[in-house]
Amino acid sequence: MTKKKTKTQAVQPQELDGVFFLKLMLYVLIGSLWIKTTSGSGFRIDLPAGLIIGLVFATHEHFQIDRKIELAVLIVAMLIGYVAPFGIYVAF
Repeated sequence: MTKKKTKTQAVQPQELDGVFFLKLMLYVLIGSLWIKTTSGSGFRIDLPAGLIIGLVFATHEHFQIDRKIELAVLIVAMLIGYVAPFGIYVAF
């Protein structure tokens, strides 16, 4: 009597479309946040705080199937957030 060896395939959990869309919207909102500072002398510093926070989320995410898409969304949101008039403004 011979025993047959069967291959077992690793089952990857499927992510729902709604969850993926919600993650993309979260990355757009977070990625567009900037910290913009101005001083009386005209010195200005702009920091992409949302990009840094989004990169931390993207690298430590449990389902890292679409990391390239998430990083591309973060970069596009960062560029839009630089021009858009929202974020954290600090004046001193």
